[in-house]
Amino acid sequence: MIKPLSAAISAALFASAINPALAQDTTAATDLDQVIVTGSRTPVAIDKVPGAVTLVNQEQVQRTLNLTEDATAVLARMVPGYSESSQAMSNSGETLRGRVALRLFDGVPQGSPLREGSRNGTFTDMGVIGRIEVINGPSAAEGIGGAGGVINYLSKDPQVEGHETTVTTRYSSQFKDDSAQSKIGITHAYKGDSADFLVSGAYIDRGIAYDGDGRRVGLNTSGSLSDSYSKNLFLKGGYNFGEGQMQRIQASYSNFHIGGKHNYIPVEGCRFDPVECPVPSTNTAEKGSIAGALAEFNDFEQAAVKYTNADFFGGDLSVDAYWAKQAMRYVPENGADRQLVKPPPADADLIWDQSEINSEKKGLRFGYAYNDLFKVEGLRLRAGLDLVEDTADQRLALTNRVWVPPMKYTSIAPYAQLSWDIGPVTLDAGIRREDGELEIDSYTTTAYRDFTPVQGGKMDYNANMPNFGAIWRISDEWSVFASYSEGFGIANVGIPLRNIQANSPCKAVSCIADLQPLITENKEIGFNWRGARGQLGVSAYRSTSDFGSSLTIDKATEDFILTRAPVEIEGIELNSAWTFNDHWKATFLYSRIRGQTQYYEGSGLSKEMGILDISPDKVNASLTWTPNERFDATLGVSRTFSRDLRETFVNPANGDVYLNEEDTYGYALWDLSMNYDTGRYGQLSLGIENVFDKQYVLTWSQLPGWQNYFAGRGRMVSLTHTFKF
Repeated sequence: MIKPLSAAISAALFASAINPALAQDTTAATDLDQVIVTGSRTPVAIDKVPGAVTLVNQEQVQRTLNLTEDATAVLARMVPGYSESSQAMSNSGETLRGRVALRLFDGVPQGSPLREGSRNGTFTDMGVIGRIEVINGPSAAEGIGGAGGVINYLSKDPQVEGHETTVTTRYSSQFKDDSAQSKIGITHAYKGDSADFLVSGAYIDRGIAYDGDGRRVGLNTSGSLSDSYSKNLFLKGGYNFGEGQMQRIQASYSNFHIGGKHNYIPVEGCRFDPVECPVPSTNTAEKGSIAGALAEFNDFEQAAVKYTNADFFGGDLSVDAYWAKQAMRYVPENGADRQLVKPPPADADLIWDQSEINSEKKGLRFGYAYNDLFKVEGLRLRAGLDLVEDTADQRLALTNRVWVPPMKYTSIAPYAQLSWDIGPVTLDAGIRREDGELEIDSYTTTAYRDFTPVQGGKMDYNANMPNFGAIWRISDEWSVFASYSEGFGIANVGIPLRNIQANSPCKAVSCIADLQPLITENKEIGFNWRGARGQLGVSAYRSTSDFGSSLTIDKATEDFILTRAPVEIEGIELNSAWTFNDHWKATFLYSRIRGQTQYYEGSGLSKEMGILDISPDKVNASLTWTPNERFDATLGVSRTFSRDLRETFVNPANGDVYLNEEDTYGYALWDLSMNYDTGRYGQLSLGIENVFDKQYVLTWSQLPGWQNYFAGRGRMVSLTHTFKF
């Protein structure tokens, strides 16, 4: 089911920004740079999809890889509503239009919405990614978890006839002790008349990171890329058969592991305080290890089989089956909520423990598309059924304690979508039915939560989620659109479950209000202009949820608390690109997001949402010079703006005073990427991240929290060699 918003904004914009010739033909669904499959299950020309879709192509992915191996850095640069990258294994604080997005790899969900561990942004080697499709805004198209949108990383396909092998080597350094990073990646692809396959393996070794002042960047409490290694294996093969080779069977397998090397331990910094910390310093790291600690890691493994038939009773049939297993272990922490007793004895050392999330999912999806329904020209039906079983739990690994009990979510979700091309106008409408059940085991909370027994049980989740929209292609250059859509999710079930304690009014799954579903509604309007050399797209949206979710910090544990209350988010996005001539082109995007929720129940939408949910205004721009066919250079800048929130609210019922103060400062980071094709000796690429070695604190880390005072990376220089034969 397609989420109707504006394809004209970023999908065609980014695709044609790299290759202006693509802008001349946006109706050929066989051109991969001009089709969208996420949410539609079958290729649909983006010029006829009223959906806010950003297509990040192979060249844009590669440009970011020249600078950094961070999996989400390309999103921060190319997607207007995506927040700043955390530069870590964790994607904590990263949102899409102010909400958590559903991440997919070849259509398979990564992580689990039952226990959002903010580690599902690092799940494969980015070298196997051919393109990224982003549906901006709430969408139920791919199942639960898409409150902010859907991000689908799609693997590469063989591009040339016969065999082709690609060897990639990369060396990066900040020219300081143990700051080097190295990579070796090998991909072999084969494309024949009927069969094709791709095999890829990669290994990355990362040293420690340094900030602009030359100090080691601290180890992120949710997992760092620094001082880590990763290895990846990816296999994919397909076979076309039948009359006219209209049928295809395809299978894929992915196995990814990233783990810490345990050469460093975290050292907490201090924020400014006139008495206790007159000279503030960010978190850093020193050589050593914590006795008994285990290495943090991300393990992502999945297998999928897909069958398609392009002539099944006159339509397109697709059947997908997948299995995925994920495990995430976090770094050791000695917080109050991890101790064996409450409160811990004053004369005893605090114990260190590590949490670990495990999840597994199985899914079966059926889809069918039929053109010219009822012999009406331009009327297209897409319908199908999704079946899924998702399980997850979280434990404290060193002491083998339950933190979040085993949970299982099963769902049956049929959908139907109609689109009708009436000349220059495309109308699109549909509905998806979510019929799910959440089953949670009985359990006992930890010592910090008073060893409270909690009665398990089942909860039913039933919702009908409609969507409708229209796009009017006024001329070859102008189009306008409007849409409405709904998304369905569960608001990070694990957090409220692990926070139940003796004085909680409810100690049973059946009466925990925070387990209620998250239904998000999105309304959007906008326009797009695309000329011979330039493109401009502007959209404005309003996203609301009557029982939404936002994050706050527990003052006692400095850990996250899930707050369920009405949420309203509004935003404006601008996307543009200009090709000056054959040698010069530029891109520019801008995003502004604002959100409100409640101070307390019944207070109305009066509290401005802060950095944990809503990213500050941002601008991303780039200028590319291509003097000849062998060389190109791109200079880019990412500008995050300052934001001050200062609010005081008095409860008229009891006189309680509520304060909301949050100040974040902005900064600009420049990067440079250059490529030179030597011909027979392959391609050389030079990337310089943070060209001016700017010292800054990551925006999401400027808000006090549990050991989260992190500076960003200083200048990083990377040299990449790519050789094909």
